[in-house]
Amino acid sequence: MRIHTDLHSPSLELEPVAPFVGPFAGGRFVRAWWQCFGVGEELQVVESDDAAMVVVTDDALVRFAGAAHLTDYHSPLGAGAIDLVREFAESLERGTRMVFDSLPGEAADVVAKGLTDAGLTPERESHEIAAVLSLPADVDSYFADLGKKQRHEVRRKRRRFAEALGAARLSSAGDEDLDAFFGMHRAASGEKGQFMTDEHESFFRALLDEAGFRLDVLRGDDDRPLAAAVGFDDTDAYYLYNSAYDPVVADASPGIVMVAGLIERAIGLGKTRFDFLKGDETYKFRLGAVERPLYVVEAVR
Repeated sequence: MRIHTDLHSPSLELEPVAPFVGPFAGGRFVRAWWQCFGVGEELQVVESDDAAMVVVTDDALVRFAGAAHLTDYHSPLGAGAIDLVREFAESLERGTRMVFDSLPGEAADVVAKGLTDAGLTPERESHEIAAVLSLPADVDSYFADLGKKQRHEVRRKRRRFAEALGAARLSSAGDEDLDAFFGMHRAASGEKGQFMTDEHESFFRALLDEAGFRLDVLRGDDDRPLAAAVGFDDTDAYYLYNSAYDPVVADASPGIVMVAGLIERAIGLGKTRFDFLKGDETYKFRLGAVERPLYVVEAVR
């Protein structure tokens, strides 16, 4: 086992033990998070020849790098992850508490087994869900699977958008539209309107500049941004990380129109999965998603 602080280590490109976790377990996402929020904690890249994970320590508490409200999935990396978790746990001082959150079932199994092999008694419980949509081969099949009521709702909202704002156009965007995305967030009511602090703005810029995330923008006839989404593409899936819309045009349902367009885009690219990530918002399930349970595994050395 080796412990260091180099977030560019090749080991951070190993395959996560849990499938379909997008960018969240890899080095580029963790680098963006640490760059913006790495204050008051000790970061450690823990690796072996065939496994890796990044942890942070604060007052005898160890957890995976990446705050739970910003990191939708955690997972160790590599085929030797069980042995790495065991060896790392054995190296900690007595009384050190480990809390590993946001784990898909496959990752929770590996973490729990490693802690058990270290002679500890881990506790595992479900603490969050993600929402995941399996995609068919074509758009017509998606709408057929959606069911009559929800299919009608999506089409009704698209018609309402077109009547109010013109033809909906979804396109990838760059820095010129990022400020509009931030403005939509800050114009929102409630907690969403409080979310986009200067720190979070810097983080989203880092995700787009350094971590491979993309920005898509929905426009109408006047070409101004009406909704925007930050997400991530890999070979098989699209991950919808964050979205916002202009509250002035809320009655035209720009959010649903944009998400429906993103689903169609993913199908057109041959993706098999559209991941809405954490959260149990009703619209996700109306669009066909199912729950993916996430677990927290805790133990004391």
